[in-house]
Amino acid sequence: MSERSSIANMLKEERKFAPPAELAAHANVKADAYERAREDRLGFWAEQARRLSWETEPTETLDWSNPPFAKWFADGKLNVAYNCVDRHVEAGNGDRVAIHFEGEPGDSRSITYAQLKDEVSRAANGLIELGVGKGDRVAVYLPMIPEAVTAMLACARIGAMHSVVFGGFSADAIAARIADADAKVVITADGGYRRGKPSALKPAVDAAVSRFETVEHVVVVRRTGEDTAWTEGRDVWWHELTERQSAEHTPEAFEAEQPLFILYTSGTTGKPKGILHTSGGYLTQASFTHHAVFDLKPETDVYWCTADIGWVTGHSYIVYGPLSNGATQVMYEGTPDTPHQGRFWEIIQKYGVTILYAAPTAIRTFMKWGDDIPAKFDLSSLRVLGSVGEPINPEAWMWYRKNIGHDKTPIVDTWWQTETGSMMISPLPGVTETKPGSAQTPLPGISATVVDDEGNEVGNGGGGYLVLTEPWPSMLRTIWGDDQRFIDTYWSRFEGKYFAGDGAKKDEDGDIWLLGRVDDVMLVSGHNISTTEVESALVSHPAVAEAAVVGAADQTTGQAIVAFVILRGSATESEDLVADLRNHVGATLGPIAKPKRIMAVAELPKTRSGKIMRRLLRDVAENRELGDVTTLTDSSVMDLIQSKLPASGGSDD
Repeated sequence: MSERSSIANMLKEERKFAPPAELAAHANVKADAYERAREDRLGFWAEQARRLSWETEPTETLDWSNPPFAKWFADGKLNVAYNCVDRHVEAGNGDRVAIHFEGEPGDSRSITYAQLKDEVSRAANGLIELGVGKGDRVAVYLPMIPEAVTAMLACARIGAMHSVVFGGFSADAIAARIADADAKVVITADGGYRRGKPSALKPAVDAAVSRFETVEHVVVVRRTGEDTAWTEGRDVWWHELTERQSAEHTPEAFEAEQPLFILYTSGTTGKPKGILHTSGGYLTQASFTHHAVFDLKPETDVYWCTADIGWVTGHSYIVYGPLSNGATQVMYEGTPDTPHQGRFWEIIQKYGVTILYAAPTAIRTFMKWGDDIPAKFDLSSLRVLGSVGEPINPEAWMWYRKNIGHDKTPIVDTWWQTETGSMMISPLPGVTETKPGSAQTPLPGISATVVDDEGNEVGNGGGGYLVLTEPWPSMLRTIWGDDQRFIDTYWSRFEGKYFAGDGAKKDEDGDIWLLGRVDDVMLVSGHNISTTEVESALVSHPAVAEAAVVGAADQTTGQAIVAFVILRGSATESEDLVADLRNHVGATLGPIAKPKRIMAVAELPKTRSGKIMRRLLRDVAENRELGDVTTLTDSSVMDLIQSKLPASGGSDD
């Protein structure tokens, strides 16, 4: 066996799944879309732009005269909020439910497009009353409640930029984002519900805002009813502000390149990067990809994206993509195990969800909890499953298909980033013969490939770096306030190409397999080994429910592979099991990929968005003082992990 086998061979046999015949016959996007886009890429995107309502139709598709600064549909004018609400009401669909909201305590409400239009109009008028106008920045720090959607659309309606800050971030993180964007108003809540109890939000905002004189107002949504500190003259209740407004507001059309939002990437080191997205191109691609990749039928589908509004997935596939398409969707406030571990499946059963979009971390958690939990619920309404956020290992992919999709639903494993704005690589559910664990091919109109260290495209079976070779409509326009950092970060590694920061490989069919961030690629004795590949190999062992792998400094090999694993219920840690796991990885990927140390842990350190904080595990593996733990769901996890040191890891060979 070669030192590193292809991901495609991680499972004992390679499996492919053809699209269901009925779905393929009636799919929104068919195979000919690839050919049309290849023949005339810009014409293809101009065609997708016509899915939107423009006050001034664009005649120019792409201005790439000053790369890497793109302009898409620059002479066109539209209003993003009008495209997401008003036009559906005008088309006679005002009674269609836009959002089925499910609160963690069990409260629920359904909001129609007509009601959403009125709420967005009132909020827009309220922001105008507070002095917010075109080009101003509004920070949004809210739980997963409908007011978060309303606030974002209200900003878009009046030409203000929103900067949504994830509701789990600390006062320091909020302050850094407010300062960088120079936000004029902050919209927050008294709190939200999480794990069965109220979780206050406003204290963090108060602590952040106290550092600035630039924030003129803090608008507060009453969600939990808990006592809330108040600053007279600055703080305003959302309900009081909006209830005194008219439900009539005439949206103004803005240029397609009007900035829509800033979203900060939560990097582990250095100043957060404010990713700037604009209006026409972003909405075109978010809308098209939501329509194409999920095969959305707005008259009959009930769609649920389980992401948080604070991440780009929430922006593109809870707010702008679904609502621009007139979708009916579910929005859930809380955690998947409150009040019980079947909460997600209970919600799917309650609303008849047909399309589910979730993260591999969540899927692996459900695996760990057991097959019997989803089996208690009626999931027969599901017809398309999606994956987002990180590469999904084949074992989790297969579990997802079998236990949630009942071996019939296609899985769309999507690759994209905050920076790309919308999906870039994904199967199409009515076209693609899918492979467990592969994002597969660039979507129509997208030019992506894998290159080597010199920037040369690799052949089938080769690995290297994922790059984008042509501009795309929803691409970031710059890093807010720092054009040079934008160039240096994304465009300097390979001339004329956008470097995504991800490693990837092509299989023998030319399909793309993501290997995770390049900084998650370990260099062991001169060999590049992806953390994702080792994690997938570990999780394919019947004793392992979840795994996280890091490279730790090693005097002999440069880096040594250190693995942290959560064992399945019946498995217990032992030297024999550790040896078996090491041998299993060696048999799957080759001897060079055997972890030097394997540590069984009860939990892994995760942010509230479900991302594993590998840098903290690297701190543990290298016996360093822990870095910042403020974004973790539960920082005590790190105490438990450290208490297990030193770990036995078996012999080196």
